[in-house]
Amino acid sequence: MADQEETFAIQNSPGGSDSRELQSDNKPEKQNGTSGKSPSSQTTYIQQGMEGIKVYLHERELWIKFHEVGTEMIITKAGRRMFPSFKVKVTGLNPKTKYILLMDVVPADDHRYKFADNKWSVTGKAEPAMPGRLYVHPDSPATGAHWMRQLVSFQKLKLTNNHLDPFGHIILNSMHKYQPRIHIVKADENNGFGSKNTAFCTHVFPETAFIAVTSYQNHK
Repeated sequence: MADQEETFAIQNSPGGSDSRELQSDNKPEKQNGTSGKSPSSQTTYIQQGMEGIKVYLHERELWIKFHEVGTEMIITKAGRRMFPSFKVKVTGLNPKTKYILLMDVVPADDHRYKFADNKWSVTGKAEPAMPGRLYVHPDSPATGAHWMRQLVSFQKLKLTNNHLDPFGHIILNSMHKYQPRIHIVKADENNGFGSKNTAFCTHVFPETAFIAVTSYQNHK
C-alpha cells in the first residue's frame, strides 16, 4: 500500500474547506453534509459516484463531552492509540463494490497552543506540519456489505511525536490542534487506489478535533 498512499495525496494546509479536498484531476464537488444538529454532525466532501454514503460517529455523546472541555490526545515516541476510539457506522455503500477505508489527521489551524489558567489559548504560530500519512484500515479492500455489517473501528491507529517514526504511525506536533478525517475510496480493478479517476468521499466530524499533548493538561 505504500506506493498507493503516496499517489493518493491529501492537501494538508490548515484552515478552510479547500484544504480538505483530496488532490485529483477531477476536483471533487464540495458539499456541506448534514448540519450540526443531525445524528452524524458531519461535513462531507463528495466526488461524483459516491453520493448517498453516510457515516455516523459511534459514541458521539462521549466525543461531545470531551470536545466541550477541549479534547486532548496523548502522543508518544512509541505511538499511542486514540482515546476515545474512532469508530463509525457506514451506510449507503454498494454491497458488492469493494472500498478502501482510511483515515488521516490534518492541522485544524495554524496555531500553537498552551494550557494556562485552566484554559487553552493560542501562544504562537504552528510548527511546520509533518508530511501527512494515511492510515489504511486493515480490512481494506472489502465489499460494501462487509463495511456496513458492523462498526468500523480505527482503534489500531497510533499517534506519535517521533518525526522519524518507521512504523507508519500518524506523526503530530505536541500542543497543536488537529482534525481527524475518514475517507471512503472505491477500489480500482487492482484493489488499490491513486488513479486520477479515483472516486472517494471524505467525512469530517468537528467534535473529534483535539490538541496533541505528551501529558494531559486539563484535569477534566
